Amino acid sequence: MTRDRLSDKTLKSLPSNVSVPAYDRAGTTPGIVHLGVGAFHRAHQAAYVDACLANGESDWGIIGVSLRSPDTRDALKPQDGRYTLAIRDSAGEQLQVIGSIQSLLVAPEDPGAVLAALTDPRARIVTLTITEKAYLRAADGALDSAHPDIVHDLANPGSPKTAHGFLAESLARRRVAGTPPFTVLCCDNLPANGATLHRLLIEFAKLRDADLARHIAEEVAFPSSMVDRIVPATTDADRLRIADELGLEDSWPVMTEPFRQWVIEDHFPAGRPAWEKFGITMVEDVRPFEDMKLRLLNGAHSGIAYLGLLSGHATVDRAFADPSIRQFVDWLWAEAIPTLPRDAGLDPIPYTAELAVRFSNTALAHRTAQIANDGSQKLPQRIVASALARLEAGLLPEHLSLVVAAWIAACAARGGTLPEGHFTDPLDAALNDLFGRNLAAATMAEAVFDLAGFAKGHAERERLIEFVATHLVHFKQGGPKLAFAALGIGNEPPGLAE
Repeated sequence: MTRDRLSDKTLKSLPSNVSVPAYDRAGTTPGIVHLGVGAFHRAHQAAYVDACLANGESDWGIIGVSLRSPDTRDALKPQDGRYTLAIRDSAGEQLQVIGSIQSLLVAPEDPGAVLAALTDPRARIVTLTITEKAYLRAADGALDSAHPDIVHDLANPGSPKTAHGFLAESLARRRVAGTPPFTVLCCDNLPANGATLHRLLIEFAKLRDADLARHIAEEVAFPSSMVDRIVPATTDADRLRIADELGLEDSWPVMTEPFRQWVIEDHFPAGRPAWEKFGITMVEDVRPFEDMKLRLLNGAHSGIAYLGLLSGHATVDRAFADPSIRQFVDWLWAEAIPTLPRDAGLDPIPYTAELAVRFSNTALAHRTAQIANDGSQKLPQRIVASALARLEAGLLPEHLSLVVAAWIAACAARGGTLPEGHFTDPLDAALNDLFGRNLAAATMAEAVFDLAGFAKGHAERERLIEFVATHLVHFKQGGPKLAFAALGIGNEPPGLAE
């Protein structure tokens, strides 16, 4: 069956139960440029901005930029940038058409157009969701100045490939033109993400112009933020279902959960939307909220993903329904909670209770293999930091260290006995070389830590490696069942509320 496409022209034909933008897009102007227009941005930041535009804040439309692939632009351009946000839980689904993305650019096709958008005086905020690996950090956390794309951008500032290159060149051009700098708002899961990006961009700028580096260091704001919303990959079945409900074709709808959270440090010299009106929390310091989310939500997600894959569970809800994994997560939270700051007003017990409900959402079908991607980039802040904090405090990281071992075991099992195991890691080639050597568990654990840079230079590094090596022995001898049994999984879970 051939259907018309979702677009400005067909918006009025949508069923009455589908929410549509309550504003005239012709009257909006672009105040935000977003780098990395993926599903998460479209389910999170773009949805919040849509509410701002509907409230009359018409100068905060979004220009979306894909730094690599044209897929999102190709899907949404015929739809005038519109797409469906499907908010799903076990009770049903709500559909909302989002209109905040005014136009989409593909950086490799026309870097000049991206730079023009970034240097437009109307652009006062640049947001980023480019994933951890796109920040191009070396093992020690510094900028990987030898990366081919960084080398290219330094030699060709007018046609950059990286976020660093685009930000530095556009800020340089704005400075020459006398245009105030935009605020850079990082929305990726990085520790102190604003400060981290600020440091990396200063390192990049120093390689091309010391004065530009000083300008970025002293004049450009980089507030940190914490984002939270589960956004599984859209499937062909999702597209068919949404098309049936809309009566129109939508090439790339986005699936998400009802829960959403955005905590932002309130430092925007060039102005910002009145985000606090729409449920966004504006704070002086985002770090406590960031730590709680990374260590409790993201840490548990990684544990569920790798243990779920090793146990044959394709989705989070199925893995979380496994009694052993469910109990493991309780113990993981019991280990991680004491590592959180105690004087920051956090309330982790209700937070974990809410997480349990979210992980049990059968409507999302959030694939464990999707969460498993890029573990070497994610585990340091999600798991390793908590494990080291426990060791520093004289406490054991038995369950936290199991997640690291499960990642190693899951990587080793790909292509072999691991079901639904199509996930990738930036270190795949080197990891596969290690797995082919038939190393003893202790040697393997240390080699992986060296390769990934886990706990580099930390006094408790060797002790953490010992815990991981012990778990690797259990995985090799008896899989997750033996690994769980060695931890006493099956006994009474911890009383988190105590």
